[in-house]
Amino acid sequence: MATRADLLFVYGTLMRGYALNRLLVGRATFLGEARAGGRLLDLGRYPGVVPGAGTVHGEVYRLADPELLRTIDREEGYNFERRRTTVMLAEGRRARAWIYRYRGSWERAIPIPDGDYRRARPID
Repeated sequence: MATRADLLFVYGTLMRGYALNRLLVGRATFLGEARAGGRLLDLGRYPGVVPGAGTVHGEVYRLADPELLRTIDREEGYNFERRRTTVMLAEGRRARAWIYRYRGSWERAIPIPDGDYRRARPID
């Protein structure tokens, strides 16, 4: 089993096929689909996870480069906070992973009720 610090759960533009996934290429290994607790919000150009009842669908990666989290921290910006969470992997196993939680304004946010960014914002 992986250590707590070397897994990353992504649920939006860091997923395969989206623009920021380029940050993970060659520096992280895709392990599969997963889900985590929380509410998913559509913030316009990207989504954000906030506390609340619900399930967020995403992907889990094993980080090969310890500096990668600092790079993603800068890309995510001040409205996102990196925290650890429990994720449920596709095969039913639980793991601890990093997640970026949104802490900015919800004023213009649109809830994504099913927690699936791919369904809300399909890849062109």
